[in-house]
Amino acid sequence: MTHRRIPPVSFAIDGAAGNEEDDGNHDDDSSDDAEDDRDADTDGNGDSSRENGRSERAKREPMTVRPLRDRRYVVETEGGTYVIALDSGTCSCPDHEIRGERCKHLRRVAIEVTEGRLPAPDQRVGVCAVCGVETFVPFAASGPRLCERHGFDRGDAVYDRETGKLLVVTRVTERRADEYRTDEERSIDAYPTNAAYGAHEPVVEAVYAESLGPAHGIDDARRYGFPASRLVSVDIGREE
Repeated sequence: MTHRRIPPVSFAIDGAAGNEEDDGNHDDDSSDDAEDDRDADTDGNGDSSRENGRSERAKREPMTVRPLRDRRYVVETEGGTYVIALDSGTCSCPDHEIRGERCKHLRRVAIEVTEGRLPAPDQRVGVCAVCGVETFVPFAASGPRLCERHGFDRGDAVYDRETGKLLVVTRVTERRADEYRTDEERSIDAYPTNAAYGAHEPVVEAVYAESLGPAHGIDDARRYGFPASRLVSVDIGREE
């Protein structure tokens, strides 16, 4: 999956942002929320009006949203800077801390995550080992990762670029081609047929389709390891 580049966080990630003492030189976002309360009192449909008002401002107001390194997010607005924990549904703004409301900042972060512009709380930004584009990966993941275009799932049909043979993927490992050892105690990148592929790429294990049959599934056939870019999915191979 490809995403736009996210600017680096330029402040401490220990939660100091959004907890600074107010110097009185900026407008507090809570003024908009107070306006919601007044509107709700006049139209007689309080909860609905407040919800709609916050949702609309979450979509249209200028906000800069960035992920922190501790699964939280920071939201910068004209009225202040706030820290959001999406998984626990909390925000450091007055609307949430004082009124207990699901504020526009929480809503904006949820929108950005849902639309794929920010990683979810259980994800982080990583880089595809094949093409180098940024992609979202599990937060605690280690080892080389692949983007949606170059990644594989168990059971995917793929072609070997070197031989043209059809294989079926059993799994994508977290070991690099220069780390993974075969039964011969050789690293994957040491084989001459893999010289054109990156030693830093994750190894993909696969079985040859010709070895499969009614009595032999992908867990019964002999598995082979390949640098990720040596294999291409059947669908992409047709496009190329």
